[in-house]
This record gives sequence, structure tokens and C-alpha cells, in this order.
Amino acid sequence: MRMLVFFDLPTITNEDKKNYRAFRKLLIKNGFIMLQESVYCKLLTTPSVENSVKHLLSTNKPPDGLVQTLIVTEKQYAKMDFIIGKRKSDIIDSPEKLVII
Repeated sequence: MRMLVFFDLPTITNEDKKNYRAFRKLLIKNGFIMLQESVYCKLLTTPSVENSVKHLLSTNKPPDGLVQTLIVTEKQYAKMDFIIGKRKSDIIDSPEKLVII
């Protein structure tokens, strides 16, 4: 399964910008990769991991703005079409549990 996180956070005040950076760093620290600006993705191995990630996001949500999550299967994720642009190959994004570089 994959969890997609979409967020639209205000960046008007310095406090807003601080909250935006903290939320983005939280996503990266917890294994999310950026698909687009404000759209991040993480591979989930079990439903219990899904629940723990949802709990992590809800306890660390920014005070303002919108954060949404969507769970899709690997088969659905693999059907993603790139209409403009190309998929970047420099990002390690594999369903394998161990990647040896």
C-alpha cells in the first residue's frame, strides 16, 4: 500500500512558514518522498503501520491549513500516468524492503 499526503498550508507569517517547514521535515524524516510540491508518498507494509503513520500525522498536524491522506494499492500506484514530464530515476522508491546501493 502507499499513503499519499496532500497538504495546503499557509505561508504568510513567519509562524506559518515555521509550521510548514516543520511538517515537511516530519514527512521526510519518516520516510515520505516528494512526488510534487506539497504531495508526498510513503510505502506502507501493514495496516498497523498505516494506523501509526496516521496517528503521527494527526498529532503533528499544523494548526492551520489542510492535510489530506489517501491510501492506494501498489497496483493502483503503478498505474499512475505522467502526462507531462518524466519520472525521476534519482529517487529510490522501491517496494523492496532492502535496497543495496
